[in-house]
Amino acid sequence: MSLLSAMLVEEWRLHAQLFGGRRFAAFPAVMFVLGAAGLTLLGELGVARGAVVGGLHAVVAFLGLQVGTIGLVGRDAMRNVLGDVSLLVGSSRTLPISWRRVLATFLLKDLLYYAGLILGPLALADAARALVQGTSPIEVGLLWMTLVFAFALGVTVSLAMIAVATRSVIALLASVTGFVAVVVLGNVDPITFTPAGFYGTPSVASGLRVTGLIVVSATIALALFEPIETSERASRTPPLPVGFGIAGRTLREVARSSGSVWKVLFSLSLFGGVTGWLLVAVADAGGLEIAPGLAFGTLLGLGTFTTYAWVTQFDDPGEFDRYPLAPRTLFRGKLLAFLTLAIPAGLVVLAVAAVWFPPAELAIGVAILPAVAIYVYGVSATVAGLSPTALLFDVARFAVFGAAIALVAVPLVVTALIGSRYPTLAPVLGLAIAVLAGTIGLVLAEIAGQRWDRRRR
Repeated sequence: MSLLSAMLVEEWRLHAQLFGGRRFAAFPAVMFVLGAAGLTLLGELGVARGAVVGGLHAVVAFLGLQVGTIGLVGRDAMRNVLGDVSLLVGSSRTLPISWRRVLATFLLKDLLYYAGLILGPLALADAARALVQGTSPIEVGLLWMTLVFAFALGVTVSLAMIAVATRSVIALLASVTGFVAVVVLGNVDPITFTPAGFYGTPSVASGLRVTGLIVVSATIALALFEPIETSERASRTPPLPVGFGIAGRTLREVARSSGSVWKVLFSLSLFGGVTGWLLVAVADAGGLEIAPGLAFGTLLGLGTFTTYAWVTQFDDPGEFDRYPLAPRTLFRGKLLAFLTLAIPAGLVVLAVAAVWFPPAELAIGVAILPAVAIYVYGVSATVAGLSPTALLFDVARFAVFGAAIALVAVPLVVTALIGSRYPTLAPVLGLAIAVLAGTIGLVLAEIAGQRWDRRRR
């Protein structure tokens, strides 16, 4: 418990020092406001509560999956990214404590942290609306608990998959194939093993199924995960071509980091999986007919924010002062690397989605994806510069970033929701919104360099 409490204090001090204590403390209030606004909008659009609850579980599980990619970030962080910053997560290198205990405590700390900082405000935002509509307080409390389970499930499953992949990619592919075979051939409903299933039919049996899956995933992750690559594994990285300026250097950095360029595909695959689940399970539960091309293109484009984090992960802003490099050129190079990684990966996810959804209906996603991705890049570069992680807990930047993303995401989601009702108008409108957003993104990318340079001086 002493290590856990120390990590919680360390997390608070780190973010309070970076962003200011009051601004960081206001983060839950911002989440409450954003959650209340989004849930109210969905209610006004006529989306049933079952669909809203299912969507919340999907979003929170996805957040957990993203946090679980600490399995990739952490391997680099423990090796060389932290630089002269010494955090408790790296204490196994200098103190007589096993890294498995450090990792387990770190995951528990993140679970408590996100439960209070994000999931609690989201549950309260839903509670205010649900209680007015006659939902019982017990059901409201159950939602908060199952959201915490969804986050824990996302983190542990993500980390377990990465842990297995670090030992054998073939073993990971075999595990995923076996899981799909059991679900399809055994006619098993996977929802019954998720927190959303527990929320729908709360019982001891459903609770044991969910907690059992979390425990098994966590056990696999802690047993198999290796936090630091050996020199032998690192030497397997094939030689990469030199040149191509900032874009080439960025691509080489990502390729040589843990997970290589495959982590971009992995990250967008998670977005694709959540989108597919929303289109099938949640849409069925809520009686919705969502246009798959608009939905996939929009959500995959929004998901490229993680790619922006990858292409700026190794940057030291002061380093570029030594080079005769204009800020505008720097961010143009980053944009080229960003698109080189994100667009092919997104198209692969769209191609896989065509197995389950009509290719003709997915085609518009090919145009929506790059336009939204460019917009995400422009907004991220303008608001956060080369420090995208600052967006996570800096209230002011997070609010600006969230509002800017919502300006494009909300109308595109609405066009996806009305796609079946207006099959001609909705695609045209969605494409027009995406093109406008992409154009704005290009303009923002052009001005981001000078703005970033002025702010840090």
